Amino acid sequence: MHETRSVTEIARHFADYINRVAYRGERFVLVRGSKPVAELGPLPAGRRLAELPGLLGSLPRLSETEAKEFTADLASAKATLDAVEVRDPWAS
Repeated sequence: MHETRSVTEIARHFADYINRVAYRGERFVLVRGSKPVAELGPLPAGRRLAELPGLLGSLPRLSETEAKEFTADLASAKATLDAVEVRDPWAS
């Protein structure tokens, strides 16, 4: 739930509200008169999905040999995990 604050209140104590957003993750709806006009809150953590193509494009390319070795490593890891018996820790 977002707390509602007047634009004037936020302006008078701007640094305090920025600190509350930054360090406590609080969110505020700013109102002018009785009409909501803006929201003050933390930015989402991480990266946006739209950045994925650029991120993937910036990764180093594997040689054909490296790609084959990586594929073999993944297959080996999957086979090892498939062979591990999953035990229910709650079973008696």
